[in-house]
Amino acid sequence: MAAGPAAPRVLNVNVGVLGHIDSGKTALARALSTTGSTAAFDRAPQSRARGITLDLGFSCLRTALPPQLGPGPGELQFTLVDCPGHASLIRTIIGGAQIIDLMMLVIDVTKGMQTQSAECLVIGQIACQKMVVVLNKIDLLPEGKRQSAIEKMTKKMQKTLENTKFCGCPIVAVAAKPGGPEAPESENPLGVSELIEVLKSQAYLPSRDPSGHFLMAVDHCFSIKGQGTVMTGTILSGSVSLGDNVEIPALKVTKKVKSMQMFHTPVTYAMQGDRVGICVTQFDPKLLERGLICTPESLHTIHAAIISLKKIQYFRGALQTKAKFHITVGHETVMGRVMFFSPAPADFSEEIQENVFDFEKDYLYQEEYLSKDSNSSEENKENDQAEVQLPRQQWALLEFEKPVTCPKLCLVIGSKLDTDIHANTCRLAFHGVLLQGMEDKNYMETFLPKLKVYKLKHKEGQVERVMDDYNVIGRSLFKKETNIQIFVGLKVKLSTGEDGIIDGGFGQSGKFKIRIPEGIFKNTGITENGLKPDTKMLLTVASKKKSKAGKGDTTKEDESSKNDSAQPVTISLLFKRYVFDMQKKMIQS
Repeated sequence: MAAGPAAPRVLNVNVGVLGHIDSGKTALARALSTTGSTAAFDRAPQSRARGITLDLGFSCLRTALPPQLGPGPGELQFTLVDCPGHASLIRTIIGGAQIIDLMMLVIDVTKGMQTQSAECLVIGQIACQKMVVVLNKIDLLPEGKRQSAIEKMTKKMQKTLENTKFCGCPIVAVAAKPGGPEAPESENPLGVSELIEVLKSQAYLPSRDPSGHFLMAVDHCFSIKGQGTVMTGTILSGSVSLGDNVEIPALKVTKKVKSMQMFHTPVTYAMQGDRVGICVTQFDPKLLERGLICTPESLHTIHAAIISLKKIQYFRGALQTKAKFHITVGHETVMGRVMFFSPAPADFSEEIQENVFDFEKDYLYQEEYLSKDSNSSEENKENDQAEVQLPRQQWALLEFEKPVTCPKLCLVIGSKLDTDIHANTCRLAFHGVLLQGMEDKNYMETFLPKLKVYKLKHKEGQVERVMDDYNVIGRSLFKKETNIQIFVGLKVKLSTGEDGIIDGGFGQSGKFKIRIPEGIFKNTGITENGLKPDTKMLLTVASKKKSKAGKGDTTKEDESSKNDSAQPVTISLLFKRYVFDMQKKMIQS
């Protein structure tokens, strides 16, 4: 791959403009921008017709390099990513959030935090390091009360951000388009020059690495007569030069880079973090509205994945295994079913290596993601278990309804996008990192048996009667039709303390024999082998009472059971079974 040009590079920082619909994001991007890209300021006819942003818009603002970014001449370029605010376009917002270094959360000062502002804040916390809050539309506040209203909203926002990673971030008041959309262009924006200074003070050197495979998120694709097809987007990793081959993995098509531009300036090289337009020939732009392009054969298409994940605290309700979510993987959103699992209970507090999945370990199947407010935690509270222990890390198996193309370790967000968009509730449920993808269509047979997720099974029955000192007959552990033979040799425990082994079936009604082996009570101080004398006596009394009651009528039997204070001797059978074991073997430690 060709080396980059020797001339000093312009430092590019990607700034996301996010917020609720109609908070004035596009007007703000326009007021800040010096150069619009091909996809800036609602140029799409549908956006203009509906008066709202329907897609990501890109424009740029160039300014002198601030002192904290190093000595010497140079320019700082802010690439502004104008994200739509409408609830139904959350997929586009999530895609936009993954390519930004700094976020501007735009708030309508007359309304404060709204539903999508909150969702944008959640996305920002997942995908972004720094934020500036912009209180827009201050021209709508009466002049006499303007300052106090701005101060009041600033305090409100500070309180909202108190428990987030953006606590203490700058809050700037502006009017991006005084008088609203219909006002003459001669109306000067208020507070924008102050905002630019704040953005410069917040700018930092993002980590950029030109090595590794080239990967770019394409958000627009269009043709230019006599030139070819242009794919515009942000480079997520690696670098690209004129003449390189790039693959469109979703279509399994490879093309050569004919020319490149950054905001209308021709370039020969671009690297991670840059916003670039790449021109190729003989490619129909209708085939790729948005998606990924990459170094040939560096990306894979997967049908399922293992992810590490965290629940989003603002999502109401439990995250249930087998539930369906809208899964955003990299820059695609598909429906997927989840299965949650955790470390084995003994390993709950163990330090887990980040971004690595260990196939050698055993994992515990969970009916739902474990959190302080999950059902299993509530049950523990009711059982007076003071401190609910939660694992340090949890995982999920995602099974996609249609395959997705994405890089390893990419961001994954699970949402319930079918929730009513007018309901004041967070639709984003969890976020995580993709650790392992499954490329084989038949992953159920070829891959999943390697995943050692087990369920703990607990069955309970009762001792019916004693045969001799070493054998008892049990019942109510199995159904009549159960093949008891597969349980032979498994260990059981009696409620009176003895350990036994299932020896075989007894009759046709699901009853079974338990052998109490010799020498089990070595450590208990009891010299007898087999059943303890107390147990034997208890069981003999119980069976005598039963047989007496059996000779009388049913009333006597009821009275007999009421008066019988002796508890029945229960049998516990505990084993684990691996969820993806084709042979469904039962395992005991």
